[in-house]
Amino acid sequence: MSGKNRKDISIELHVEIVQKQDQRSGELTEGYVKRILTKSSTHPHGIKVQLETGEVGRVQHILEDDE
Repeated sequence: MSGKNRKDISIELHVEIVQKQDQRSGELTEGYVKRILTKSSTHPHGIKVQLETGEVGRVQHILEDDE
């Protein structure tokens, strides 16, 4: 599932994000959502979140916990 709809994102959700400095390379960072930073209901590049590790980026994929 993609991370373009805010309603699909929740706190402690397991996601992959792309950080600002990694946008060109497409490198993804995996983690759990601590805060949802995007206020609008959708965003074409992904909802911006902060992970529990403090990293900030846009959600690219929502992961199942068994992945």
